[in-house]
Amino acid sequence: MYIADPDAEGEKITQMNESVEKLVTTEGGTIVRIDDIGRRRLAYPINKKREGYYILFEIEGSGQEIAEIERRMRVNDIVMRYITVRVDEDRKSADKKRNKRDAKAAKKASFRKTSEQQEEETADDAQ
Repeated sequence: MYIADPDAEGEKITQMNESVEKLVTTEGGTIVRIDDIGRRRLAYPINKKREGYYILFEIEGSGQEIAEIERRMRVNDIVMRYITVRVDEDRKSADKKRNKRDAKAAKKASFRKTSEQQEEETADDAQ
């Protein structure tokens, strides 16, 4: 994710996004998604500016393209701030927890009596 200068032209921001896409594909990575969040208020002033233009990239690949992207963002005047977060480990643990929770729910459901079984038992008890 990076925050671009709000005074930058939209053309320059799209050019920056295209260069990042090109860099990732040439280095062998893939872009999962791009979220153009748009102009938002900053939590605190950066370079005497209260707003920024937010763009989020989700990239799969090795660390080479990430290092190059970070290097280019450091020297680019349009980029006010950037952050890189590794999410693969978090996703694995979240998937593992979700699978465990689903298995537990399925196990509980197999022990519960269905409404049809309960109706049959009440009919048998009434006779």
